[in-house]
Amino acid sequence: MKHKTTYQKVASYEAKKGEVKKVLLLYSGGLDTSVMLKWIIDEYHAEVVTLTMDLGQQGDDLAAIRKKALKFGAKKAIVLDVKDEFAEKYIALGVKANASYQGEYHLSTPIGRAITAAKAIEVAKKVGADAVAHGCTGKGNDQVRFEGYMLTLNPDIKIIAPVREWNMDRNEEIVYAKKYGIPVPASLDFPYSVDDNMWGMTWEGGEIEDPQYIPKIDKFLTTYTLAKNAPDQEEIITIAYKKGLPVALNGKTMQLAKLIATLNTIAGAHGVGVVHLVEDRLVGLKDRGVYELPAGHVIITAHKALEQYVSTRELNELKNQMDIKWAYLCYGAKWFDPVMDAINSFNDTVNEKVTGMVTVKLYKGSATVVAMTSPFAMHHASFTTSGGYSYNVNASAGFIEVYSLQMKLAHQRGNM
Repeated sequence: MKHKTTYQKVASYEAKKGEVKKVLLLYSGGLDTSVMLKWIIDEYHAEVVTLTMDLGQQGDDLAAIRKKALKFGAKKAIVLDVKDEFAEKYIALGVKANASYQGEYHLSTPIGRAITAAKAIEVAKKVGADAVAHGCTGKGNDQVRFEGYMLTLNPDIKIIAPVREWNMDRNEEIVYAKKYGIPVPASLDFPYSVDDNMWGMTWEGGEIEDPQYIPKIDKFLTTYTLAKNAPDQEEIITIAYKKGLPVALNGKTMQLAKLIATLNTIAGAHGVGVVHLVEDRLVGLKDRGVYELPAGHVIITAHKALEQYVSTRELNELKNQMDIKWAYLCYGAKWFDPVMDAINSFNDTVNEKVTGMVTVKLYKGSATVVAMTSPFAMHHASFTTSGGYSYNVNASAGFIEVYSLQMKLAHQRGNM
């Protein structure tokens, strides 16, 4: 039997029992937040208002989540539609940064946490909440993101993290929920949980978190088609970009949120964007997750190809380094640090010329860029004879002699 430690509050911003009267609970309707709604009411003797974000979730029933919150004790249940803002002010920055962390995880959850924290502070002020509560564990990244962001935006806010406090493991939470008749999506037979927004679905729990086991994706990846079950016929799609952002899909102009949702369905039907990743968590642990990112994977793949097409080699090299830094900062809970503003400004400049059409082939889990056009293309075939692009092969030998000079001299010195 594992020894359980008693949680002790040491930070000044952690709310104490008896000191708060109204709590704003970030409510997803999953196992943790479903249980903590009742737990906060009982333990803190406080009024609870729930806040659920509409981030374009791919599997959630937001109306049902709101009804559930009211049924189990919330004084008020708020569902906030922020899909367009999420896409245009948050995801858009990730697209320009080719958002990818330690592989092909396109940072759906970290980007989502930034807007969720910002909106939580706004709503807490409107409803007069003394504290904000969230469902993050004491071993995860999201506690750092939520609390760090909320304290940055309002240094006086108090925060409650029940999962750190209550000393229940996941199975005990399920038993607690059953005891009080609280319906939850998790069970002892289905130990998985998901963070869901339009940019991706992040799966964890059960054997997913132990890399010695093969994740049972047939059991939980049910929103889209698995690659093994995808059509045997490839599908060709086109994405039009303007200044780094997708503006049209298959010739149809769309707002970014709508384009992402539509592309999720198209790419998801081919099993595109499923990623198994053992990643370095912010808190020092290594952990595995399984991600579903159909639209995100296609958009980033196409964007990166177009960006490289219109930029010089030196700019591409620097941009690649900055993209890695952006991803680590985004993942590492630094969204509101001035360094992100600086990198985003750099990305805006680079993306001024990332305009054009990208053709992508979708087939059995893969998304392959097969054609591109752009008014800023730097490939020699995109220039006409009158455009001034004429490669002089007579200059090649002289270039080679000068270019290899130091390598040649160093090799000669080494053999003396």
